[in-house]
Amino acid sequence: MLVDSHCHLEYEGLVESQSEVLDRARGAGVGAFLNISTKRAEWAQVVGTANAKPDVWASVGIHPHNADDHPDLTREELLEATRDPRVIGIGETGLDYYYDHSDRTEQQRLFRMHIDVARETGLPVIIHTRDAEDATIAILADEMEKGAFPALIHCFTASEEFGRKVLELGLSISLSGIVTFKNAKELQEVAKTVPQDRLLVETDSPFLAPVPHRGKTCEPGFVRDTASFIADLRGETLEELSEYTTRNFYRLFSKAAA
Repeated sequence: MLVDSHCHLEYEGLVESQSEVLDRARGAGVGAFLNISTKRAEWAQVVGTANAKPDVWASVGIHPHNADDHPDLTREELLEATRDPRVIGIGETGLDYYYDHSDRTEQQRLFRMHIDVARETGLPVIIHTRDAEDATIAILADEMEKGAFPALIHCFTASEEFGRKVLELGLSISLSGIVTFKNAKELQEVAKTVPQDRLLVETDSPFLAPVPHRGKTCEPGFVRDTASFIADLRGETLEELSEYTTRNFYRLFSKAAA
C-alpha cells in the first residue's frame, strides 16, 4: 500500500470527478490520502471530504501565497480547526520568496503561528519552501530551540545542504513527481540519500504529474509512478519503498494511526 501524503482534492481538475479519481488511485494501490488546505475558505470543504471518506485525511493551514489574505487569522482559530478528528496535519505553510505573492514578514508570522500550534497539538507542520532556504532554516532552528515539533518538507526540491540541515533538525522529506523529471538530477541524488525512516511520497496533485504522465492533470494514483522511480534510484523494490514510506506517514501523522 502507498499513501499520497499531499494532494489537493478540492482543486479544479480533481474535484469535478473526485470519486472516480480516488477509485483510480485505490486501484493503483494507494490506500490513504492527505487532502491539503491552503486558505481558511477551503477548510470546511477539505475537512468535509475527509469526514465523508474513511481513507482521506485533512490538513488545515495557510499557504504562503495566501498569507496577505489572512491578517486576522488567530492562533486560537487555527488551533480550534485542528480539533476535528479527521485533521491530522497543519499546513501547508512556509515561505515562498520566488513568487512573493505575500509580504515576507506576514509569511513568517503565519509560519511561526503554525509551528506554535503544531508544538501544542503534536500535529506535524507541512512546509512549503521556495527560494527561501536560509530563512526557512533560520525559523525552524529558532522555533526548535523553543520546543520540538514534528514537521515535513513537502515537495522537496531544495539543495542537498538544505536537506541535510532539515534532517538534522528532525524533519522528514516528501518527494513529488518532480523527482522523475529529466532536469532534476540534483534532486535525484538527494533522493538516494534520504534515510529510510524520514522519506515520504506525494503527488501535490493536480500539479506536477510525474513521468510518464507529463502534461496531464496529476492524480493521486500517480504517486505509484513516483514511488517506483524513487525505488529504482535507491536500488529498492517498490514493495520495500511502499512499506516504509507508509509506515513513516503513520508515524509522523500519528493522529491517523490512532
